[in-house]
Amino acid sequence: MIGSRAYVGLLVVVSVIGVLVSIAAWCFLEGVFQIQQELFVRIPHGLGYENGPPNWWFLLVLAGGALIVALAITRLPGGGGHIPAKGLSAGSPLGPSAIPGVILAGLGTLGFGLVLGPEAPLIAMGGGLAAWTISLARRDAPPQMMMLVAAAGSFAALSFVFTNPIIAAVIMIEVIGLGGPKLRVVLVPGVLAAGIGTVVSLGIGSLSGLSTHDYALGPLPLSALGHLKAGEFGWAIVFGIAVAAVASPLTRGGLLTYRVVSRRPLLVILPAVGLIIGALAIAFSKITGKGVDEVLFSGQDQLPGLVSQAGTWSLAGLAWLVVFKGLAYSLSLGSFRGGPVFPALFLGAAAGIMASHLPGFPLPAALPVTIGAAMVAVLRQPLAAIIVATLLTSHAGGNPVPLTIVGVVAAYVATMAIKRRWPEQAPEPTPVSSVTTETSPAAHPPLAGVGEA
Repeated sequence: MIGSRAYVGLLVVVSVIGVLVSIAAWCFLEGVFQIQQELFVRIPHGLGYENGPPNWWFLLVLAGGALIVALAITRLPGGGGHIPAKGLSAGSPLGPSAIPGVILAGLGTLGFGLVLGPEAPLIAMGGGLAAWTISLARRDAPPQMMMLVAAAGSFAALSFVFTNPIIAAVIMIEVIGLGGPKLRVVLVPGVLAAGIGTVVSLGIGSLSGLSTHDYALGPLPLSALGHLKAGEFGWAIVFGIAVAAVASPLTRGGLLTYRVVSRRPLLVILPAVGLIIGALAIAFSKITGKGVDEVLFSGQDQLPGLVSQAGTWSLAGLAWLVVFKGLAYSLSLGSFRGGPVFPALFLGAAAGIMASHLPGFPLPAALPVTIGAAMVAVLRQPLAAIIVATLLTSHAGGNPVPLTIVGVVAAYVATMAIKRRWPEQAPEPTPVSSVTTETSPAAHPPLAGVGEA
């Protein structure tokens, strides 16, 4: 199949779709950023709050965002997209009528400060738009072609937020579960689309005058790490296990939240959850004197500042940050629509700064270990966790990579051991009365069909 003329033609089509999906991803992320600026900066300033909005403003905005998500879930096809408490999954590409619901739920979650990331909406939107585009051009497109194009669209959309095609490719490989012949068939167009997405991400700022650095995540500000010491490997194992032990209750709490929320009227319960998250953020600010924004939002914008200002945080402040943002994250996982990755990275970074207070475990060594451990504990994708942690902390040089691998493996083994000891209860299906799902008819065949092609 790879050597066929049809496959070469598919790569050309994927190149075009990569550009289209990347522009759509930019519009979504820029929209999220502009909504945040309006709600938390410009409107409060226009109302006379020059030093930032009052606490009641956060409660109002979060409840409003939650109501928008509830409307997207209950009134639009597709249920607003993937439920983040179930992890990060590509699933079957969404049909065209489900895309508005995904976008609206994503904007209501991310733009209004609820604690989830953009990666899940981008994956769903990229795959859905790609499948829709190819269906318009060729209505008789075979199912295998639709699946390949949809996967490539997800690659392109995800690469935009990371500005790195390798991260997008590795995450999508483990999300889709590629292997054997499927890996070669899907990986080539996927990486091509991801590379194009990265080029668009780097160049679109100069064309539009709007910088993608406002929401694209790059390497964190770290100093280079010197030669490794034996004690650092011991700390890597300890904190890999510790991070997994903390992350497990958070993900389980997300599943429990989903079971509770799905049984109640979403137009009532989701705004109530938004108010609880706002109350958690306000309580954190009162206790620590830090900003409410440290608890709210996905964490991707706050992450570089958290690392660069690591010396200004006390151990108690970091501990409260993990507690309050962890609770807000757990509630958001089971209630709203977004991705689980970025809040986990932020919490992992907070744990790394705490660990750096210990003797023999400096910040450039601790941070990649705990970031990777947090990601693998939530997604259970060890390769993606190692790659993401390594690239995010690349300013520390190559020396932390062995530590990162040890920490991620320790966290992964601990996470699976916890899962075996205390099996997770699968979420109950969302009531049919509250969600209407529509997928593209041509996109239903499983990915296994690609290998058979």
